[in-house]
Amino acid sequence: MTLYRRLTLCLLAGCTLVLAEDPASRQQAQRVKLGNVRTVYVDELNGSDGSAQIRDMLIGTLHRSAVFVITEDAEHADAFLRGSAEDLMFFEFHSSREGLNVRGALSNSNRDAGESNFNSSSFGVGDSEATNRREQKHEAMAAVRLVLRDGEVIWSTTQESSGAKYRGPASDVAEKVTQQLVGDVESARKGAAQN
Repeated sequence: MTLYRRLTLCLLAGCTLVLAEDPASRQQAQRVKLGNVRTVYVDELNGSDGSAQIRDMLIGTLHRSAVFVITEDAEHADAFLRGSAEDLMFFEFHSSREGLNVRGALSNSNRDAGESNFNSSSFGVGDSEATNRREQKHEAMAAVRLVLRDGEVIWSTTQESSGAKYRGPASDVAEKVTQQLVGDVESARKGAAQN
């Protein structure tokens, strides 16, 4: 059946025709939408108690980037940054045991004409060492997405961190999210300016 015939049958039957969109054109459309976002509301993040702190850090790093206007009023936002975050502190336990143990024995018995001779020898060497170590770990992660008012997700990322040279894990993960978002937005805006 030809495309023209299918389209005619569909129109006669009153059905809605959805044309498959080329993935490259869909990505281009999302880049254009991403480049048009000017005002962002950072929603509360799901996760542990540390997620509120990561949200605050995201607001701070996004504000410093000067790429968006960050608003505390969701009604004024072009898009919403939503997702989840964790700031975890935990302990890892390491246990090891090393040892060397050598034993030996020699025994000789001789009975002749009422005389008994017993010779015996024994030796032993032993060394053993056990270590138990407890190491505190601190990690943070965030999985966030930028969502338009109509619910369309136009950008997303997942970032993890065990900390950086001068930042803790929560601060570092917020910085990584911001760098990724700002880089993608600037690229989208440059692409739109070239077209």
